[in-house]
Amino acid sequence: MISGIILASGFSRRMEEEKLLLPVGGVSLVEHVIRAAQASHLNEVILIYRNKSIKEIGQRYIMRMVCNDHADEGQSAAIKLGISAAHQETDAFMFMVGDQPFLNPLVINTLIAIFKENPRHIIVPVYNGKRGNPVIFPSQFKNDLLTLSGDGGGRIIIEKSRNSVKLVEIGDSSVGCDIDTQEEYEKIEKNRLG
Repeated sequence: MISGIILASGFSRRMEEEKLLLPVGGVSLVEHVIRAAQASHLNEVILIYRNKSIKEIGQRYIMRMVCNDHADEGQSAAIKLGISAAHQETDAFMFMVGDQPFLNPLVINTLIAIFKENPRHIIVPVYNGKRGNPVIFPSQFKNDLLTLSGDGGGRIIIEKSRNSVKLVEIGDSSVGCDIDTQEEYEKIEKNRLG
């Protein structure tokens, strides 16, 4: 069993507005990710949100949702909430970010298949030479994830556990694209419109 956890409770400080609600092709960033997760082979999907508008989007889909009242503590708070909400018998946690509009079920399923062949490894996608999301952590790392603090996320565990990391090259580098600034958003919209 693999639990998908969508981390969608950040403050979008660099964007200075709720970036996850911005449309790409008429669909909000976070909804693109939700749709990809729901259409994949994930056994459950959990949305960690802070903004009520993101909750409302999540309610259109069948998934578990958890409000992050400690978002100011950084990404680690969302990670812990996701793990706590996941099924007790889960074999792994796939962490997805809410600002990856080109994520698709095929990539999610590819990572799941590779995890099933390497069930004791952290599965990390690589886009054009750069590590990205979503990342799968086997449940053996649950306690490490629950002791994270601040905004570092799972990168700290990946660095400490290099022998247990399996890198997966993803051919379509656009899938790894995430949006942090207004310039990045405008560039994606401009490229999409041709």
